[in-house]
Amino acid sequence: RIGRGSKLDNLVHIAHNVTVGARSLFAALVGIAGSTRIGQGVFFGIGGYAMAMFLKLESSDPESTASQTTPGIPDFMDWNQITSLPWFWEPFHSFGFTVLAILIVPTVLAALIGFALFTRRVTGVFFAIITQALVTIATILIVGQQGFTGGANGITDLRTLMGWDIRTDDALFTLYYISAVLLIACVLLGLWLLSTKYGSILTALRDREDRIRFSGYNVAYFKVFIFAVAALMSGIGGAMFTLQVGFMSPSLIGIIPSIEFVIFAAVGGRLSLVGAVYGALIIGFAKVMFAEAYPELWLFLIGSVFIAVVMFAPYGLAGLYEKYARPHIQRFMREKGWLKDGAPPSLTSASTETK
Repeated sequence: RIGRGSKLDNLVHIAHNVTVGARSLFAALVGIAGSTRIGQGVFFGIGGYAMAMFLKLESSDPESTASQTTPGIPDFMDWNQITSLPWFWEPFHSFGFTVLAILIVPTVLAALIGFALFTRRVTGVFFAIITQALVTIATILIVGQQGFTGGANGITDLRTLMGWDIRTDDALFTLYYISAVLLIACVLLGLWLLSTKYGSILTALRDREDRIRFSGYNVAYFKVFIFAVAALMSGIGGAMFTLQVGFMSPSLIGIIPSIEFVIFAAVGGRLSLVGAVYGALIIGFAKVMFAEAYPELWLFLIGSVFIAVVMFAPYGLAGLYEKYARPHIQRFMREKGWLKDGAPPSLTSASTETK
């Protein structure tokens, strides 16, 4: 990939940020329901590792691995003196099974975790600590089981998808458009959910959960559902990210990446699905431009940005749009006769009062 044109390089960066935008939707959706969300790295990793396992098995056929002690298994297994493919790797020879795993496993796991926590009314900082602990456990497990997961290096050298070379420039363009379509579909699904009666209840859960409970609704079930839907989106993002970068490692699902995606959502607008995507794109580009030049300062910079947003723009870019830009746009459109009833689209997914 060395020597590609700047246009393609920019497109690759956009594609990466588009996939992490799906992960930022997790933070936004769960945040709209009033929960502090840090554990999205687990679900992103499940989708990413599921895709990586399929791709690795495809490139580890007996002919390509004839020089190994045990041909037909991934190279890192051979290095760790494993002589046969583990049973839980076997189903990932099938692309259909892989797709189902990407869609079902994060969703079911999130539903189980959500049911265990929300039915016990675990919320706020306690929910954040538990989900952060899950991320830590997943990272330690992956690193510790090097022979089965690739360890700290992860699953690397992923080349083809059902015979299609994913390393070519044409493949990168195609994957970008697929990622963009999937992201738009996730945003539309989220907006549709929030426009229904269910979405109104979610907003009310964030503001006055006790009133919803006293009205006879089972609060836990609503939170479990949105937590599972958000995990599904995060898993899809992880799978597409693996296809684009050609590897998956525990460094992409740890605590720091999970916190970064919360910051993405906060910068774009913690109550806005569209804002979460904007936040991922903006901070993602800033990370590419700044982190490569000053890697040791990047975490301090992004931390400073998060503090500034919390202090001066608690609703992020979407909140600034609602407070300053939208009234002027509305007035201008009415003066021109373009808007007689209604108002320009709101970037926030729930009504917020910004002061």
